[in-house]
Amino acid sequence: MLKELVRNVFGTRHDREVKRLTPKVADINSHWARLQNVSEDELRGQTLKFRGIIRERTGEIEQEIEELREKRRHSETASERESIGSQIAALEKELYNAVQDVLDEILPEAYATVKEACRRLVGSEAQVTGQTQIWDMVPYDVQLIGGMALHEGKVAEMATGEGKTLVATMPLYLNALTGRGVHLVTVNTYLAQRDSEWMGHLYKYLGLSVDCIDL
Repeated sequence: MLKELVRNVFGTRHDREVKRLTPKVADINSHWARLQNVSEDELRGQTLKFRGIIRERTGEIEQEIEELREKRRHSETASERESIGSQIAALEKELYNAVQDVLDEILPEAYATVKEACRRLVGSEAQVTGQTQIWDMVPYDVQLIGGMALHEGKVAEMATGEGKTLVATMPLYLNALTGRGVHLVTVNTYLAQRDSEWMGHLYKYLGLSVDCIDL
């Protein structure tokens, strides 16, 4: 009885998450409206622009880490190497937090870039597991919410046919901008191959490289 009352007043956890992310959906769609008017070269150039922003915000920390690693390689005592290792670990944590901050900041425009790339690819052909596939997908608002949930490390439960494959493209694109590589794990070899080729049509359009690891 009490649980039902609380749920009726405050909504379910799912309802609260959707309410929290809805303003960000508006931000994404605002950027998307603007990007519909840019040239093909400018849209493709978004990837380089985002990477430049990330480098600008994190380059100094990365340089410090590299200098310390070089110093550790030439250190002569175990105690010195241990001390340098502690400094590197602290800087790596600082770097991780800095990267997350900038990714969160550029997320609306990055997701909008993916959405606009999807729109421009509509009607284009991709070779997927030996078959010609016509691209016909543009993310809906609910898929934007799913993509934001995934970026935050949450589970986004979706039924078959609700577009999980497309949802994953947005957090994958965003996190790939760091240049560190991103992995998507799927349930079988066929889906891994299919989705790497199918969604690869989108990634390659935006200047990313794609591969499929088949173990």
